Amino acid sequence: MTSHTITAYATDHAERVLELALDAWAPVFASFQTVLGDDLYERVHPNWKQHQARSVRAALDTNETWVAIADGDVMGFVNVVFDQTERSGEIYMLAVDPRAQRQGIASALTEFALDEMRARGLTLAVVATGGDAGHAPARATYQKAGFTGCPQVWYAKQLT
Repeated sequence: MTSHTITAYATDHAERVLELALDAWAPVFASFQTVLGDDLYERVHPNWKQHQARSVRAALDTNETWVAIADGDVMGFVNVVFDQTERSGEIYMLAVDPRAQRQGIASALTEFALDEMRARGLTLAVVATGGDAGHAPARATYQKAGFTGCPQVWYAKQLT
């Protein structure tokens, strides 16, 4: 396991977080392309990197985020939505640089987020992830953390 520390996100982390998120999620979008086929994939995700970059920036601007630092570099992040009214928290985004995957960073970020939720008196934690092969590592991380999966299917059809 890589030695790392988890610290609050700072705006000077933004470009590195964006870079590692896109690198980490490239296999997910490749998996989507396999599942959907080329034509439907191009319709659903024509510019996935641009869309994801906007989504990451918006999440960083809106929600609380923490980063994992290893060897002086940001190697992962977790972005969390806290809902005090519902007493729930959502792990909204989590990514680890592919060079640092399978070294315990995703699990550490998950546990950190759960500890933050507990510290705020929240009683429910949720996270959503895909059922495709590209999301298998994410599912394993969340199952290891004790989450219970509830299968959901998303359908798409290109109209001609």
